[in-house]
Order: sequence, then structure tokens, then C-alpha cells
Amino acid sequence: MEYKPSPNSIPDALGDPWPERFTRWGERLRAARLDHLVGALLDIAEPLGPLGAQLLWVAQPTLGLFVAHTEIDSLARWLDEPDGVARLRAHLLELDVEQAGSPGTDL
Repeated sequence: MEYKPSPNSIPDALGDPWPERFTRWGERLRAARLDHLVGALLDIAEPLGPLGAQLLWVAQPTLGLFVAHTEIDSLARWLDEPDGVARLRAHLLELDVEQAGSPGTDL
């Protein structure tokens, strides 16, 4: 299965802080040698992405006390996309976006 962004995908635009954050988090994971473990966990959790998004939206009023509402909404939109967790995984593990989600990708 090849990664193909959906027409409604959130673009990695300047207004979206998450791609840069995911890349920084990925650097920390590689430094701690946890990148393979996190990659495997994201593979397992990928079908639960929309559920995680819904939980973020439900918890947004409380989380908004600690984090800006726009950031919570942006992350929830990432997770709610059909290819959102694959894109997250690609940013964390520095995979080519075209390779994200394709079978045989080494983690």
C-alpha cells in the first residue's frame, strides 16, 4: 500500500507547527534509540487515529488550560485524516512521504 495524501489532507504549510515538531521529536527518539519501538507502536495504533482525534476534541476544553486550542485542534485534524498516523510516522522516523505506509518499509 503506497502512501497517497487524500485531497482533504492538511498540507505541511507554514501555519502547521506539527511537521517540524514531529521531526524534532523523531531526532530525540533516535538519540534515545526508541525510534523502532515507536514505529512499531504507531503501526499498531494507526487504526485508532480517528478515535484519538475524537478524544482530543472532547478533552479540548480542559486541555486548553495548558495548550492553545488551535494546537489541539490541529493535532486532532492530523490524527483524524485517513493518512494522518502514516504522516506522523513518516515525520518521526524521517521516511520519504511516498514510502510511509508501504509494505516492507524497514523501521
